[in-house]
Amino acid sequence: MQIIDADGHINDHACGDEIAQYMPKGNQMAKLFPEFDHLHFRYLKQNRRATGNPSPDEWNQFLDKTGIAWTVLYPTAGLAVGRIMAPDWAVIACRAYNTWLHEKFLKKNSRLKGVALIPFQDIDAAILELRRAVKELGMLGGMLPSNGEAIEGHLGNKIYWPLYEEAEKLGCALAVHVGCLSRVGMDSFSTYYPAHALGHPFSLMIQASAMLAHGVFDHFPKLRVAFLEGGATWVPFMMDRLDRSYHDGHVQLDLHGNLLGGPKQGEKASDYFKQQLREGRIFVGFDCDDDGLNTAVAKGGRQSFLFGSDFPHEVFDATKCRHEIDELLERNDLTQADKEAVLGGNALNFYRPAL
Repeated sequence: MQIIDADGHINDHACGDEIAQYMPKGNQMAKLFPEFDHLHFRYLKQNRRATGNPSPDEWNQFLDKTGIAWTVLYPTAGLAVGRIMAPDWAVIACRAYNTWLHEKFLKKNSRLKGVALIPFQDIDAAILELRRAVKELGMLGGMLPSNGEAIEGHLGNKIYWPLYEEAEKLGCALAVHVGCLSRVGMDSFSTYYPAHALGHPFSLMIQASAMLAHGVFDHFPKLRVAFLEGGATWVPFMMDRLDRSYHDGHVQLDLHGNLLGGPKQGEKASDYFKQQLREGRIFVGFDCDDDGLNTAVAKGGRQSFLFGSDFPHEVFDATKCRHEIDELLERNDLTQADKEAVLGGNALNFYRPAL
């Protein structure tokens, strides 16, 4: 069985000076991205659990010790890209980060794969950067934030459709990754754990439902989108809630009387969601210690769930990660086919090389 880590991380937060070297002269700043929110880094400082900063060699050691074939690297500080309000700065920061990622990690080790930060604040620049990242830097796709002040409403908004069209043409993956916890109803919280516990799945549910209900997957049937780092159990929960609300009185029409998108009249919202999962348009990340994974697989099918180590964030060492993988392999509520799919097969389908 090949195990693939669909969601690993690098600590760009500690490498601002390095990344700044790839910025235009006169715009070189060590701090490229805003703070996540008022909770994240205060929590890490208080608990003295600063995120590690593994080098390419240390990442390789982690992969060897865990038995993982290869990983896909996402940022740390760059997860707050959704909070950059200035489009020009978003373009500069994303280009610099992507070039640095390629030079420092991807060129050094073929087991380290990359996903680009996309400056969605400027849609034309976003298309060009996604194209550059895939065609010139060899990356597997692009990342969009699950929330942030710079998002125009939601990711189902037609302003972002040209980017989805480009991803479909390139045949590359797009991932909606959780990061900052602002604008999800918990900005006034003074404790980290409930904001972290609820903010991650809730922000993914908001964006997934927006893309489903506004017809993104109808218009771009070859698009592949993953929703990462919110666990798997929000999937059956959202299916149930959507079915309870989707009926004739709640169907949304445009000014011409046409359905905005999503399930057709008479179709269950959960069946429409399952169709996107089954046909390989939507993927969902999970942690190995996700107790509800079996329920999510039973409701949504095995073909869409992606194992992510989250190293070096929540998982700080190879021993812990390997223990969690072994526990999943020993579960009796998942079949062997389920385990092979969620631990590696699905990642191959999602991240398959661009055309």
